[in-house]
Amino acid sequence: MTLSPMLEELAKHIDSRLPFLKGRKLLIAVSGGIDSVVLTHILHQLGFSIALAHCNFQLRGKESDLDEKFVENLGKKLTLTTFTTHFNTNKYAIENKLSTQLAARELRYNWFNQLIKKHHFDYLLTAHHADDNLETFLINFTRGTGLEGLTGIPVINENIVRPLLVFSRDEILNFAQENNIKWREDKSNAETKYLRNKIRHQITPLLKELNPNLLASFNKTIDHLNQSQQIINDKIEEISTEILSKEGDLLKINIQKLLKLSNLEAYLYQLLKPYKFTEWNDVYSLIHAQSGKRILTKFYTLLKDRDFLLLLRTNEKSSLTDEHFIIREGNNKITTPIQLLFENVHTRMIIDNRSIYVDNKLLSYPLILRKWNVGDYFYPTGMLGRKKISKYFKDEKISVIDKNKIWLLCSSKNEIIWIIGKRQDRRFLPTEKTTELLKISI
Repeated sequence: MTLSPMLEELAKHIDSRLPFLKGRKLLIAVSGGIDSVVLTHILHQLGFSIALAHCNFQLRGKESDLDEKFVENLGKKLTLTTFTTHFNTNKYAIENKLSTQLAARELRYNWFNQLIKKHHFDYLLTAHHADDNLETFLINFTRGTGLEGLTGIPVINENIVRPLLVFSRDEILNFAQENNIKWREDKSNAETKYLRNKIRHQITPLLKELNPNLLASFNKTIDHLNQSQQIINDKIEEISTEILSKEGDLLKINIQKLLKLSNLEAYLYQLLKPYKFTEWNDVYSLIHAQSGKRILTKFYTLLKDRDFLLLLRTNEKSSLTDEHFIIREGNNKITTPIQLLFENVHTRMIIDNRSIYVDNKLLSYPLILRKWNVGDYFYPTGMLGRKKISKYFKDEKISVIDKNKIWLLCSSKNEIIWIIGKRQDRRFLPTEKTTELLKISI
């Protein structure tokens, strides 16, 4: 079979860079524009197993509906499975405090992932090309970015693959015209109210006038920047074994070891950039902040705890809670939120941190199980006077994370009976006159 130059070049590109696509089940994101339509025709002609996915964002009225109809007809023409969906993008953007563009991106990729899981696709293909890559570089450059923002759009990003990144917009247009391929033109692409369109129509034409081989030069630059980024990644991986440690889902960054590095802010940025922090000056200031200071994002919490920065998911119960659990008199067992046993016994055995003995007659029911609050105090066994819970935690060097995991067992008068697993309050200790001895254990 004789292939057109672009088909032949793409076939070679897939053989050398993307051989894993062969024989796999592929989902193509198709807007109806020239790029995604050309990608569909090329992969169909090369015999790949493909299906189409189109999102109607309902942003352009009838035009959006015509885009959807076009993609459905394209699927029928090529006998390809086609998935379509509708989104109320403006409503989603308002509810989630996102720009329209970010809302559309979030909606479509969430839906693509659902399709991939449900129908067992191996990869999602998008039709980004070399001009898109240049525009993204310029956008990041004008906004300010680190090196990773200048390395361009990756050809492969987990299960997302972009086979057309080696081709220019002009090459794609020429292929479509030579093969009489029809596509939908989004009229908004001609407007310059969006930054990308302004760069596309006003900046890159001038740059190409200054350097007719701009895209080739740009691709060389991207290769060099990616090589530099790889050196950084290798170094970060090396020092991560020294500075980072994990305890379950908790990530700990050793501040003392971080301070020994030549440029700690640069290293801290590289270590934490996967977690989508934006206020980096606040992140850096945590290094010298008091214990307990924290930064919250939608997904993560970063907090200072003595000699460590602790990173955990924000949706975990990492902060104080107002939840109270009631324990009635005579209840011999609870399982929520923790497991406790209540036993009437006659003698005291060896005491450890997992159990206490109290004089049941000194308790006022119902008992309350809760987390600690600012201002809480108790009367520790083995000590004179009372002590604030916060001071006890500090003296015992209990981390911020561990503080918030600890439960207090209190009387109905809110007197603390037990910092569970830690220390008992002496006001409820049994004596020789105790007739109702109660053992409480974890």
